[in-house]
Amino acid sequence: MAPVLLFLGVVLAAGMAKRVERSAPTVITCFTRGYDLRKDPADVICPANCHIWQFYVYGNIEYASESSICGAAIHRGVITSSGGAVRVKMLPGRGNYSAIYANGIQSQLFSKSRSSFSVASVKGEALEAAGHPISTARPFAGKRPKKPVVKKSGNKDCQADIAFLIDGSYNIGQRRFNLQKNFIGKVAMMLGIGPEGPHVGVIQASDYPKTEFYLNNFTASKDVLFAIKEIAFQGGNSNTGRALKHSAQRFFSIEKGVRKGIPKITVVFLDGWPSDNLEEAGILAREFGVNVFFVSIAKPTSEELGMIEELNFVEKAVCQNNGFFSYNIPTWFGTTKHVKPLVQKLCAHEQMLCSKTCYNSVNIAFLIDGSSSIGDNNFHLMLGFISNVVKSFDITDIGAKIAVIQFTYNQRTEFSFTDYKTKETVLSGVQAIRYMSGGTATGEAITYVTKNVFAPVKDGANKNFLVILTDGQSYDDIRGPATAAHKAGINIFSVGIAWAPLEDLKDMASEPKETHTFFTKEFTGLEQIVPNIVRAICRDFLGFKQ
Repeated sequence: MAPVLLFLGVVLAAGMAKRVERSAPTVITCFTRGYDLRKDPADVICPANCHIWQFYVYGNIEYASESSICGAAIHRGVITSSGGAVRVKMLPGRGNYSAIYANGIQSQLFSKSRSSFSVASVKGEALEAAGHPISTARPFAGKRPKKPVVKKSGNKDCQADIAFLIDGSYNIGQRRFNLQKNFIGKVAMMLGIGPEGPHVGVIQASDYPKTEFYLNNFTASKDVLFAIKEIAFQGGNSNTGRALKHSAQRFFSIEKGVRKGIPKITVVFLDGWPSDNLEEAGILAREFGVNVFFVSIAKPTSEELGMIEELNFVEKAVCQNNGFFSYNIPTWFGTTKHVKPLVQKLCAHEQMLCSKTCYNSVNIAFLIDGSSSIGDNNFHLMLGFISNVVKSFDITDIGAKIAVIQFTYNQRTEFSFTDYKTKETVLSGVQAIRYMSGGTATGEAITYVTKNVFAPVKDGANKNFLVILTDGQSYDDIRGPATAAHKAGINIFSVGIAWAPLEDLKDMASEPKETHTFFTKEFTGLEQIVPNIVRAICRDFLGFKQ
């Protein structure tokens, strides 16, 4: 009998060990995506304090496998930015994925993916397997100790420097002015103000603009709320244009609390209509890199329309007239329901950035491998990749610029930054490129691009980016030329296909290597990298800006 019991005990212990081993979650990084997992379903542990730019999220509920797992989990509400355990279930691919804002993350549209995944919370046994104890204690019946005071860092998913430009004119009057302050206070509280979150200042517009407080005066929500309540009504004309110029020229400065790489936003509140010109002020704000967002209240009556100099003043003031940068509130009464939608817009930074942005203030050169191993069909897939990236940018004579260089042992400039000044002509130029065929000398090609393509524009206002596409190992040194390009202010993204060595790709890429290096086994996989490249360029552009 004893041997039988011993045998059963061994079997039971082995089964439990196997079950624990199978259910133990895997610790992943902020960058881990759905297609990186090898188990299905898989339990994973997301780290804490991932930055929002580290998340690539495509879809809602069902996410494209190119999405960040931790980003999708926060977007779905399974975990918070503090990290935690997530169960990932792989699903079939879909033809399209929607873009939804949720829990501080704006997911992106995606056309097609081979696979999808869903995320859910992890049950207790998986947490125990990962070393997280599950409490079985009864609720404490005595007097609870006071919670320690924790300094709030702010909403890291909504980092922005925001100027609320409030209406202090006779149009609004004292009573509605107080209602306006109450509404702005609620918006400020929901934003999640803090040292590592959004910073807020207030300017009052009347005859002359008055800065009530700057970005660096208060970094706690309760202090901002108190300061807003203390603002006194000015009265006078609604010279909103003058106040908007003031915000661009004097409010947003390093001395007043502007942070490097953080979006600058002026939210204009106007009850009625302006007394001065807003179009000129809007142009000036865009030149200073300030994103203008307009909140209008109580549209003018038919009798008042005749008094307005510019009926379409909102369209002329905002960054882009696409409906996103304006918000209408019918009346100052019952405004609570408008707080959350307005905050969601202010935190959707990828849509908010519309002045001097990554879409209109960059020079992007594509250095493409034309070696014999590519082949004509795959070469055309590379051209398709370039075209799809180009479509995201605003190409004009004063906007974004595109250049394409093909290389083998030799280099050929297909077109430079100054050859084409519209998106249509750039796309036509890409399609006209002919395949060279030959060897692979990537190092010489990088040197050629640095000296002949980027040098003529190095003193311009646009930021410089180089996207290298290659399918194999270079016959020459790449480290020296890549280092020289980095020192020349060129940010490099390396895209490898098929047999391209990962070490070579990392040697060419800018820091951090993980976010500047891309790889796909098949040329058909280039399509899925397109949104990642565009987003990475925009992320780096923010890092460049003061």
